[in-house]
Amino acid sequence: MLENRDELLRAIKNEVLALKESPLYAERIKNGVFPVIGEGSHKARIMFVGEAPGKNEAKTGRPFAGAAGKILDELLVSVGINRPDVYITNIVKDRPPFNRDPLPEEIVVYGPFLDRQIDIIQPEVIATLGRFSMEYIIRKFGLEKELKPISQMHGTSIMAQASYGPVNIVSLYHPAVAIYNQHSKETLFEDFKILKQNI
Repeated sequence: MLENRDELLRAIKNEVLALKESPLYAERIKNGVFPVIGEGSHKARIMFVGEAPGKNEAKTGRPFAGAAGKILDELLVSVGINRPDVYITNIVKDRPPFNRDPLPEEIVVYGPFLDRQIDIIQPEVIATLGRFSMEYIIRKFGLEKELKPISQMHGTSIMAQASYGPVNIVSLYHPAVAIYNQHSKETLFEDFKILKQNI
């Protein structure tokens, strides 16, 4: 499994590119944009999971390529993490129209691709960015009893058991919150310090 990570992740990319049954496929074709599969090290110890691509991400096919991405880059630098060393992806791989929240049926379609990415990369830490990814990942590992609103869970971690061994789930606010609220940026910088324990 570990030797052919590149091949397995390429297979996911090809499947998402051809995913005509996705409710977002027509939007992709209509707007001439790309799905956003993921980016970074295929041997990453830390995987970041957002909710869905925005406008800049869909244009470039890269996760966190816009304003929220700049904030994420600052946050990574603040704790001494190089972006190429981590893996960054989203639950939903295509952009929902007008940057709306992903719908439950969209999460159902794309969730299995994320599950496979986790199994292939085998991160020691999954850092969720925003409430949708936090809820998805915590439920995926059967820890629903631990689930609270993100306002209570941000900056905390929970140990879970993955198919390949233990994994630490770190709940973080989505970097986009800092675009509109400078105070939340300070909170994000504080919360990111938890990742220093896992470098």
